[in-house]
Amino acid sequence: MFSQLALSSTTAPIIDWEMTPDLAFCTFSAKGLRDDLSNTGERICYFFIDNYGEVPRLYLMERGTRFVNILAEILAPLDMMTACIIDHGSTLSSKDNFPVNHALKTWLIHEVIEKNNSVFLIPTVLEESDSEDFGEALPSTGAAPYKGERVTLPSEQRTLEEAELNESILLWNFPDTAINPKGYFENSLLESEDPRIIIDEKTGLMWQRAGLDLCSIRKMTRDIKDLNQKGFGGHNDWRIPTLEEAMSLMEPSLSLKGLHLHLCFSKEQPFVFVAAKREPTGFWFVDYKQGKSYWSSGTVPGGFCRLCRSILN
Repeated sequence: MFSQLALSSTTAPIIDWEMTPDLAFCTFSAKGLRDDLSNTGERICYFFIDNYGEVPRLYLMERGTRFVNILAEILAPLDMMTACIIDHGSTLSSKDNFPVNHALKTWLIHEVIEKNNSVFLIPTVLEESDSEDFGEALPSTGAAPYKGERVTLPSEQRTLEEAELNESILLWNFPDTAINPKGYFENSLLESEDPRIIIDEKTGLMWQRAGLDLCSIRKMTRDIKDLNQKGFGGHNDWRIPTLEEAMSLMEPSLSLKGLHLHLCFSKEQPFVFVAAKREPTGFWFVDYKQGKSYWSSGTVPGGFCRLCRSILN
């Protein structure tokens, strides 16, 4: 099977049957588990079922720290994939990623892994690009007076219970695939004179187009202090957004980058820290990949961040 696929030099040509989508998140994104793998630079391969579309699809994933690549789609029997989802205790309407069960593993070994040129294996090609596509240019600052409704979102760090988080998402009608799937919050995004910065006239917030790299909350605090001392974009009051501010960027549907986020923002920050702790314990995050808010305990503290600052008095 691996002879049909273009593997990187650091990818082990074996299948990690113990790897699951949840464990992959902890290992390679949040750096919470299996540091023996995530710190070596090694990339591993595993199968998973993607159930976010109209029908489930089976993929072979190549995964490493800050590296995600779908090596191939496997045209497995639909009845086997749906049975696998049900076998994990979920309904077919559940929007989630699932590990393969014993029946699918057996089928994969005989029909894909041990066969030369399996007809069920459809390799994909990793597109290398030096520049990220940010879509069509936004209007420029000052191009026309803003005539829409302005809103002021909570801007202070706070501690939220789950009921309070749900209430806030519904109050502002933020889209959230779990809490408010039909929500919609319309922004008014503009290009600024600095290409690294996006402005939302509706909320009066200035945003980093990209953001800060994957790290712990302690390191992120130090990085923000350093960024402000250097006057990023001519300002020294950049901060971690509140949950409401980060959710205000959530798009109801996936973009071409595979995120619930406008194309004008970088895809390199798929889930971000927010200035909100969870009651009774943990931290709140906003996940643009899954299109929802979620919480994590202190044992999985890693995250990205997209900083903001207020431009309204």
